[in-house]
Amino acid sequence: MRFSTVAAALLPVASVLAADWPVKVGDTGLDFNPSSVMAAPGDTLTFQFVAKNHSVTQSTFTAPCTPMNATSIDSGFMPISDPGQVLNFTVTVNDTNPVWFYCKQVLNGVSHCESGMVFALNPTANKTFAAFQGAAKALNATGNSTASNTSSSSGSAPSPTSSSKPNGALKAGTTAAMLLSALGLVAGVML
Repeated sequence: MRFSTVAAALLPVASVLAADWPVKVGDTGLDFNPSSVMAAPGDTLTFQFVAKNHSVTQSTFTAPCTPMNATSIDSGFMPISDPGQVLNFTVTVNDTNPVWFYCKQVLNGVSHCESGMVFALNPTANKTFAAFQGAAKALNATGNSTASNTSSSSGSAPSPTSSSKPNGALKAGTTAAMLLSALGLVAGVML
């Protein structure tokens, strides 16, 4: 009986621990805001498209403006036609490995990726967001563009891992989880 009480008390902890990381796409120009996140398995990234016509497309650290493969994560183009309209694309984090994204839009010969519109999930000390963005911008400077404005959307793509430095949402979720765990343990022992 006590075990079932403790188990029931701890059930909400898993959902409390998972955080949702909102990332605005194109909010202030050719950018993702924030530009990188450190996320835990089970967390979600909600890419919020707020202006113009952008994408969230998975790439690799070494080829920042090229789709990773045919089944990698790709929101497709998300056109915003009305001011105030927001389109969401949510990705679930599976692990803590780094995952790299870019906007594949090319408009009037200008690649959004090569202009620095990239995003990093769980960057490392050796593979930083700054280095990833620098590699994307370097493609523009060298004329070695691999960017494409073709859209390939894959709704069944594997979920990446993502995270951001702990902010209020993560701290609050962790604190709430610890509090619920402690309460569940005390309730289970008392019953």
